[in-house]
Amino acid sequence: MTAHPSTPRDLLPRFRAGDPRALARAITLAESGLDAARPLLRAAREIAASRGPGGTVVLGVTGSPGSGKSTLTDALIAHLRGQGKRVAVLAVDPSSPYSGGAILGDRIRMLRWHADEGVFVRSLASRGALGGLSPRTLPVLALLEGFRFDWVILETVGVGQSEVDVAAACDHTLLVLTPAGGDGVQAFKAGIMEIADVIAVNKADLPGADRTVRELMAAQGLGRHDASTWLAPVRRTVASRGEGVDKIVDAVLAHRAFLGEAGLHARRERRAEFEVRTLVQDRVLRRAREMSGDLYARVARGELDADTAADALLAGG
Repeated sequence: MTAHPSTPRDLLPRFRAGDPRALARAITLAESGLDAARPLLRAAREIAASRGPGGTVVLGVTGSPGSGKSTLTDALIAHLRGQGKRVAVLAVDPSSPYSGGAILGDRIRMLRWHADEGVFVRSLASRGALGGLSPRTLPVLALLEGFRFDWVILETVGVGQSEVDVAAACDHTLLVLTPAGGDGVQAFKAGIMEIADVIAVNKADLPGADRTVRELMAAQGLGRHDASTWLAPVRRTVASRGEGVDKIVDAVLAHRAFLGEAGLHARRERRAEFEVRTLVQDRVLRRAREMSGDLYARVARGELDADTAADALLAGG
């Protein structure tokens, strides 16, 4: 007879005691949206709140596919572990079109850390979320914060302009660009520059890196700035060789000092708002799928207008 899996009641003291297996189980419960995760989430939030806004550095890493986000994240782990920091990585991967689960690309790349107790890597399926983050990303982040990691790195799926959700989910946002393909110009057009707190021009050993850096800095100079404005530092990195990673960490910590306790608290409140709003949206959409019946067909046939159909779904019938 196989042993019964740990119950949430058993998990709570183990989670508080720092058992990584309890953390992994808690994340599974939270990702599944089960009510059993709620006591664990409450405990995690209490622990994080007791540490103050400056407790865990939550860094979002975003950028276009192929920019080297995963390689840079791996290099960040190496640098932070060299400083004795405990690091968690939540890699939001594309969902498999067959199983709906995460395509575990980032976990495969980071296998070299599997034996390091100071590193925790978890993949999370995007489940087709347009903003690059699944509705369960924020609860999982809360569990990682409550587990008292020094740094939590959220690496998003890389889907372009809609990926700006990461800015609402993290304390700091690192935008990763490359010299090739006019990445800097595209960032201006997409508005992604607005979410960046730090910018990495990765693969800076490629031709065009200096031009990309100049374009980024010139674009920043076009806006109106005063003493209260943070201009995202632009740093060159070659993540495959670990070059420039120390400057990225320094820039993130400089932004943290710039925000101060009040600024960090404001960002945490924004994150809470984003989390609640995302969960409400997810539940409304789920209810709409369950209750729609032939409602959409009636709209398509012209028997009902879309506004009336939406009101009917929100009213519960």
